[in-house]
Amino acid sequence: MGKDLRYLQHHIRWGILQAMLTSLKDADVKERIWLPVMLNNVLVAGNLVTRDANRYSEDLGVISYGQHSSHFRCNEVCKKSSFEMKEESHVNIRSEILGTKFSYQSTALLFQGFIISRVQKTLHGSSGDIGWLQCTPGVAPVEDGTARFLEVLQGIRNGEHMLPNSYVYLLIPGLFSNLGPLYFVSTKKFFSKMGLACHIAKIHSEASVEHNAWELKQYIEELYWGSGKRVILLGHSKGGVDAAAALSMYWSDLKDKVDGLALVQSPYGGTPLVSDILREGQIADRETRMIMEFFICKLIKGDMQALEDLTYEKRREFIMNHRLPECIPLISFHSEASVAPSVLATMSHISHAELPSLPLPGFGSRESDVQGGCKVPVVIPVSAVLALSALHLQLRYGEKSDGLVTCRDAEVPGSVVVRPDLKLDHAWMVYSSWKKDPNEPDACEMSEALLTLLVELGKKKQEQGRE
Repeated sequence: MGKDLRYLQHHIRWGILQAMLTSLKDADVKERIWLPVMLNNVLVAGNLVTRDANRYSEDLGVISYGQHSSHFRCNEVCKKSSFEMKEESHVNIRSEILGTKFSYQSTALLFQGFIISRVQKTLHGSSGDIGWLQCTPGVAPVEDGTARFLEVLQGIRNGEHMLPNSYVYLLIPGLFSNLGPLYFVSTKKFFSKMGLACHIAKIHSEASVEHNAWELKQYIEELYWGSGKRVILLGHSKGGVDAAAALSMYWSDLKDKVDGLALVQSPYGGTPLVSDILREGQIADRETRMIMEFFICKLIKGDMQALEDLTYEKRREFIMNHRLPECIPLISFHSEASVAPSVLATMSHISHAELPSLPLPGFGSRESDVQGGCKVPVVIPVSAVLALSALHLQLRYGEKSDGLVTCRDAEVPGSVVVRPDLKLDHAWMVYSSWKKDPNEPDACEMSEALLTLLVELGKKKQEQGRE
């Protein structure tokens, strides 16, 4: 039995190596630097696949045991002479030995095919999915609006603010926004100081896309009926996907209330990180899903569907069933994160903590001797994590990204695309940086420039409609 187990493990590890070499045969030279790392992980992957194979083989073992038991029961029922029984027993023993060898060889081949399939699916990842929307026949082309965006941005930095107060501006946060209290707060304050009506959508960002689409539809209607002004949307990350879903699903109710949508770093076509984590049929897929379910459902009280809705499979299904209206002004904004070593030391200010009131020691008990509470910033290396993620996507797939969303997946068909040369990661647009460069535009100015460009695009579409 031990010899058979060692033989099976040898086939598993050889299958993993064979699948790795097959997948790297036609790969780019940059990808081959990962080969030593993958070879070091063969033992770990072999153990995981062996576990999956053992689960897969349980049913086969039960069936095989049942077949052998029924065979022996048939021999007991048959009434024959002692000579015939002796001769038949020799024949049965030989056939059992041959059948066992054939069964084991067939099972080994089945396991090897099963293992190679899982390893190849893991190594292939999202190679065939990134940018699928641009390759789909019949999709509307995009228009480059980067030059006009930079002109507007420069004017804003020189004090030229052109956003009209005839609209209500709704900022829609993305996934896990409930964990960061400062999400879009600085942008909202910036707009409010200019006398503009600006709101942050109070939605459960960890809910599914369809659920948030319904919530946003109701939120937009409340803003419209309460102010009498049409609404312009700016959604970041999953917030852009949720907003696009609201417009595509409830356009008949919102067409007189919404004048445009800007999607900022939104995975409209999907994201490889989520797809690679939740893909079924790869190595340790069950264990990975269990970990994500514990994090999403137990720790932050969210819905696992919120993450699944960002996979390529779910996005392809949703977009094919719910097309965005052609008449709505759309802007797609995407960026590329820096992978320079200096980024690893960058800290991001994501929230603040309230310190309690503390008595000053040695000064009595008067109220004047009690130090009032104060706020201290909470900073974590968000940019460092996103830089490593962007480097991973660049080395594995050769794709530029902001650390979470590739540039190609962020471009919405029929939209005006803004592609700035600045190195901006996925969290830069919503969190105030711990270190600000006065010579560079901040997130508030970039948001104003995007919305100004969106208003211009809406006026142009109205003029074209009259003609």
